[in-house]
Amino acid sequence: MSRIINREITQLEPENGFLVINRLKKKFDFPIHFHPEYELNFIQNGKGVRRVVGNSMEELDDIELVLVGPYVVHGWETHICESDIIYEMTIQFNNSIFDDNLLSLRMFKPIRDMLERSKHGILFSKNISLEIMPKIKEFSKIENIEDFIKLLRVLQKLAKSKGQKLLSTAVSSKNEYEQSKRIKEVYEFVQENYNRKISLTEISNLINMTPVSFNRFIKKRTGKTFIDYVNNTRLSFATKLLIETDLNIGEIGFKSGFNNIANFNRIFKKVKKCTPNEYRLRFERIN
Repeated sequence: MSRIINREITQLEPENGFLVINRLKKKFDFPIHFHPEYELNFIQNGKGVRRVVGNSMEELDDIELVLVGPYVVHGWETHICESDIIYEMTIQFNNSIFDDNLLSLRMFKPIRDMLERSKHGILFSKNISLEIMPKIKEFSKIENIEDFIKLLRVLQKLAKSKGQKLLSTAVSSKNEYEQSKRIKEVYEFVQENYNRKISLTEISNLINMTPVSFNRFIKKRTGKTFIDYVNNTRLSFATKLLIETDLNIGEIGFKSGFNNIANFNRIFKKVKKCTPNEYRLRFERIN
């Protein structure tokens, strides 16, 4: 059992910086994919559509707005949607439009932080989606300074909005690295050793920090405790095995670094809101 992930070659030309696509459709037929551009995707009348972002899979309500970062696997599938007129607007833009010097300015901090979070995929609240909807629908193309300023205002509004939800616990390797050499070392070590017990002392020594300082460091960098960070890495590998192999649940839990099946099931359900077996069955129904 496997799932093909396509690398989309977008129509976005480097010299333009932006691409706006408006569609009315009865179904979603574009395969799950990824690309190096950011993507802001708005859907109306899509109740019952299924959204896949990284290792997250959820059904839509009637309206939603999602920001997906570069190289994040994503896609929308008709699933159980019965609407004959689904409205979808996609705005794609590359990271070259936001120079590092520009993003380093204090006024751009909310947007900079939001772009960083988008490596997980961000679902915005229904309230902000409804509020932004008229402004989003104004875009037919972005080709001049006035259009760019309008988009900046939309992004600033979204960046400061409440009720944002990060969708995927896994991120692309191209996005996982932050500017910090230490977090890169932690990432690489956990990626190589997730399937065994990793002690706090061991990981702290790796980057020459005390356990107390390391705890503060990892919390600030990832928003998670080290235990949660490791478990999320293990879950990322577990979901991949659930989707791409026929191994039983116990084998997958063991290969992913969980010490017993009860612990694996408990942590999986806490994070994914379903059991490993239920997660596998959902993906089987897609294929």
